[in-house]
Amino acid sequence: MASSDRNLSVYLAHRGELVDYATAIVGDRSRGEDVVQEAFLRFRSSASERTLDEPLGYLRRIVRNLAIDWTRRLSSERRTVDDKAEYGSIAADRPSPEDALVSRDELRLVMEAMAELPERTRIALMMHRFDGFKLRDIAAHLGISVALAHALVYEGLEHCRRRLARGG
Repeated sequence: MASSDRNLSVYLAHRGELVDYATAIVGDRSRGEDVVQEAFLRFRSSASERTLDEPLGYLRRIVRNLAIDWTRRLSSERRTVDDKAEYGSIAADRPSPEDALVSRDELRLVMEAMAELPERTRIALMMHRFDGFKLRDIAAHLGISVALAHALVYEGLEHCRRRLARGG
């Protein structure tokens, strides 16, 4: 029997066992079959160049190496996809042009709304929201009670909210 005929007979006699072996490594029967087919092509190519003492052992080693290589490649591809997905979920350093436009429009509306407020209410709201003053400090600065300072800040905020809700 010629060497190539003997190698083909070994392959055909053990194909099912080799597919099972590859499937156990790669975790999928159809991929296991692909691995075995690729292994046979490599086996046939190398066996044509020399006579093999243990053709089944050599074929089995090719199947094992290809299956492990395939598993590593898939793992690497999954990490790459996961990394890209992770990077895609990271917030950008800057808002999108659309978000910036909306924010500028909202800021314009708030500034217009604040300009409509009585001076004392506007000062109380600015001190509280922009400068971070506590209500007692606002009351002391304006010479009013803490309760009135709270009412002024609340009125100013409600006026700005209503203007934003109206959109103009």
